[in-house]
Amino acid sequence: MGEIMKEPVCVRKEPYEAEVEAGKLYYWCSCGLSEKQPFCDGAHSGTGFHSVHFVPETSETVVFCACKKTKSPPFCDGSHGKL
Repeated sequence: MGEIMKEPVCVRKEPYEAEVEAGKLYYWCSCGLSEKQPFCDGAHSGTGFHSVHFVPETSETVVFCACKKTKSPPFCDGSHGKL
């Protein structure tokens, strides 16, 4: 079991852009430990963090948060500019 984390790890200050498919289930990494950024690989196990589920309504390019400080998970809200 991992160690309880108080804050997520900032992976980078720039967001990730990713193509997503309408109706497909995605899991965004909220802890910053995943090796498959911006998506979850289960590295959060035991940290107190969990993945954020996302099902897009349309196939499109989505801008995902990488700094993990967004107030609109899983999307980038510009919080990285305040780091």
